[in-house]
Amino acid sequence: MKSMKVAMYYNNNDVRIEEIPVPSIGDSELLVKVKASGICGSDVMEWYRIKKAPKVLGHEITGEVVEIGKNVNKYKVGDRVFVSHHVPCNTCRFCLHDQHTLCHTLHSTNFFPGGFAEYLRVPEINVDRGVFVLPDKMTYEEGVFIEPLACVIRGLRTAGMKPRHTVLVIGSGISGLLFVKLAKAWGAGHVLSTDIDEYRLKMAKKFGADTVIHAKENVPEQVQKHNDGRLADLVVICAGAPVAIQQGLRAVEPGGTILFFAPAEPGVDIPFPLFELWNKQVTMVSTYAGSPKDIQMAIDCIAQKKIIVTDMITHTLPLKEAAKGFQLVAKAQDSVKVILEP
Repeated sequence: MKSMKVAMYYNNNDVRIEEIPVPSIGDSELLVKVKASGICGSDVMEWYRIKKAPKVLGHEITGEVVEIGKNVNKYKVGDRVFVSHHVPCNTCRFCLHDQHTLCHTLHSTNFFPGGFAEYLRVPEINVDRGVFVLPDKMTYEEGVFIEPLACVIRGLRTAGMKPRHTVLVIGSGISGLLFVKLAKAWGAGHVLSTDIDEYRLKMAKKFGADTVIHAKENVPEQVQKHNDGRLADLVVICAGAPVAIQQGLRAVEPGGTILFFAPAEPGVDIPFPLFELWNKQVTMVSTYAGSPKDIQMAIDCIAQKKIIVTDMITHTLPLKEAAKGFQLVAKAQDSVKVILEP
């Protein structure tokens, strides 16, 4: 039986290159050769990942179809594709109300073994509604951004961002930086971004933030200082640290919206100024993942160059250097997007 290499995750400091059999596929499945796979910030959230270790992670993937089951007629060998790891049922009450990312099926589906591998088996349900042929001019590396951008698109859709809104992004990791780019592309009037790291603040400025604020400062005061005395119409919280969440809660304008994009760890309770938020008539929403609609919007955004993503790629590494890639992302100081190429 032919074998393949995978990056097996044990913890952030222990990612090993191991060999497992190349998956065999069923009559309604695909085998995809992985060409590029992005390391997501969630891949290095140990409290989230370690309980399922050892595991092959990776969900931001593009690749080439190398084998098709006899019942598959939508795709052919040689197709360049993005594959979504989570797919909805499209029939439950959540899906019927455009809440696909609450669908129980979406939370239980995945490809095998994970994106940090040479090959993927794509199950029938993912073949049916989770495989997207890449536009001719889109590179495999650009396609890696489809999944994270889809999550960000869903976030702004859920939060109801309007043109000319002031948008404050708390945390300038890859998701925060994509929020900066998308908010600008969708017509935000003033985009502010915070972080504790100078490198990330520099990247936020490079990618379109009108104002960057060091998170150790009084963030609400700084927002008002740079925004004609007003707070933010939309606050996007992309950092799970309690202090960052507290900053966001106090930086929202009356009638504004707070989007909880990044979670705090389970069991961490965040006190919030209920009277102030009630009195200001603030809307608070949360979002997770992206739906097929968000994925298609992300593909269109990247293909039509409404969002440029290539300038966010700081490291492209072979699979054998997966441990280095995880360290870069976990330290979050010298990288924006790290891509592994099996």
